[in-house]
Amino acid sequence: MTQLPGVLAADESLANGAPNAPPSIGIQWIPGLNIGLNFRLDSLAATILLLILGVGALVLFYCARYFKNDDPQIGGFAAKMVAFAGAMTGLVTADDVIIMFIFWEITSVLSYLLIGFNQALITARRSAMNALIVTTLGGLVMLAGILMIGAKAGSYQLSEIIASSDQLVALGGYTDVAVALIIVGAISKSALVPFHFWLPGAMAAPTPVSAYLHAAAMVKAGVYLIARLAPGFADTNLWAPMTVGIGIATMLIGGFRALKQYDLKLILAFGTVSRLGFIIAIFGFGTPEAAFAALAMTLAHGLFKATLFLSVGIIDHNTGTRDIRKLSGLRRAMPILTATAGIAAASMAGIPLLFGFVAKEAVYESALHLDTPWGMIALIGLVLGAGLTMGYSPRFFFGAFGVKKHSVPALICKAPTLIFLAPLLVLSALTLVLGVYPRLVEPLMLQWSEAQGGPGKMHLLPFAGFNAALGLSALSASLGLAFYWIRRRTDTGAPLRRMTVSAEEIYRMSVNALDMAAIWITGRTQRGSLSFYLGVILGVVLVLPLGIALTVSTPWPQNWIVADHPAQLLIGAIIIAGAVVAIIAPKRFMAVLMVSVTGYGMVAIFAPQGGTGSGADPAAG
Repeated sequence: MTQLPGVLAADESLANGAPNAPPSIGIQWIPGLNIGLNFRLDSLAATILLLILGVGALVLFYCARYFKNDDPQIGGFAAKMVAFAGAMTGLVTADDVIIMFIFWEITSVLSYLLIGFNQALITARRSAMNALIVTTLGGLVMLAGILMIGAKAGSYQLSEIIASSDQLVALGGYTDVAVALIIVGAISKSALVPFHFWLPGAMAAPTPVSAYLHAAAMVKAGVYLIARLAPGFADTNLWAPMTVGIGIATMLIGGFRALKQYDLKLILAFGTVSRLGFIIAIFGFGTPEAAFAALAMTLAHGLFKATLFLSVGIIDHNTGTRDIRKLSGLRRAMPILTATAGIAAASMAGIPLLFGFVAKEAVYESALHLDTPWGMIALIGLVLGAGLTMGYSPRFFFGAFGVKKHSVPALICKAPTLIFLAPLLVLSALTLVLGVYPRLVEPLMLQWSEAQGGPGKMHLLPFAGFNAALGLSALSASLGLAFYWIRRRTDTGAPLRRMTVSAEEIYRMSVNALDMAAIWITGRTQRGSLSFYLGVILGVVLVLPLGIALTVSTPWPQNWIVADHPAQLLIGAIIIAGAVVAIIAPKRFMAVLMVSVTGYGMVAIFAPQGGTGSGADPAAG
């Protein structure tokens, strides 16, 4: 590592220039708090950056055609998108957890601004606020865990915390609580149960925002954090229930909800929730093989889900609707879009010769090697979740591009231009190429797996032979087709009805209860009574020092001095009287006058002191 003025190595191995050490740089920032601008670029960060920067560039190219040139807000929108990419880059490369947290909160603020881009829509403003509240709340909980871990580790440098994880895990309950708090922040950012409701609501954002933030970038922040912590803290008591358990529950709930939607973006939104639960559950296994497979699935998900969101943007842009009950005949009007969306949907479903299938096979292979009591339960959950994915994938594709027979007229629209389609063509081509030749990106997964002590025996293969993983793929595909057939046969097209209380309704009730409590407290405290306000101020001034004096061991003063001059006694009495009258004064003018008396009294009480010392001894100064 090149040493620069003020630049410190992340650890001793990096300072010695270890040949396998990832590139890193560190700059002292706040030495007193042991916080530095430390950044590392290892294989995990590099893989996430492929999505952040690669998909981000394609989305910005797409925006040039999606938005009108004369839109007065387009400049600010572009600036926020670029700033978001920069914040995500800092988040995944930061080797200091405090710096990482700062970037974490910056992404929450920028996502709020991007989701609420269309300020004329109340749904956009409300959805932006929901996303901000949920992710910020999770971030504050995560900060508590970060501070707890850093205090015990003696460092806030992420690499050092992971390196000392054995000693931290040995602390038992303390580390369990700290890691659980950090996981809460991660799952809130990645929209896992019970925080999953904010992501479908965020579909009020422009489609490029959905394609970038909610498929490739922002929601991957929680995935990244779980992946980063898994090597060191997977053995803590609450890790598996919170990552694997909540991940699989999210996968099933999201997949089930996706099957019930009629809006193309909502199908993809709940599908994203489902797949994020899938990925976090795999990372939560904590084995090198699982890390290998989950990282591959993270990359595959970013490619096919960004393609599908961008496809929906073109459909909405050219037809004015995303409702699958109204769309019909688009495959004739948009053949190229149909092909690209079909490739992405097939990759999402796990069809062979596509990168989604290759990653899913690796996931099944890693799950089959689990040696834990809950391994079989987790495997069953993964198969059911993959089956639901297989079920909503054709619902999306045929809902958008199929010809409806139930009195829905064929929709006539203008075909998109090649410039509009260019980002989708690039993403679909990558899905195809990596499906046939996945070893182009395999070294990144192998490096991350080997960094966790893995033997490096896992490989990404287009076809690994007739094995147990292929059998599980066939089983999940069969279940998915059955789910799709059942949903199609029972689908009446009627509006969705909710039979139970949802997480979003619980959130809204909680916010309403908080608002009512705030109104009640405000009504009791902000009463418009000056005497009441002064009483509160005086009470606090008296109670706090008195409480400290009674609870803290402090030696009493040896020499009590009541006053340095007889005039101070009289002035002190006037101050006390003025304060008492100000509190009980029936009119505000009198109260203000008495407050003024106390102010002047404070000035006058120092007059007998003189300018150089005590009034009793003017020469003492």
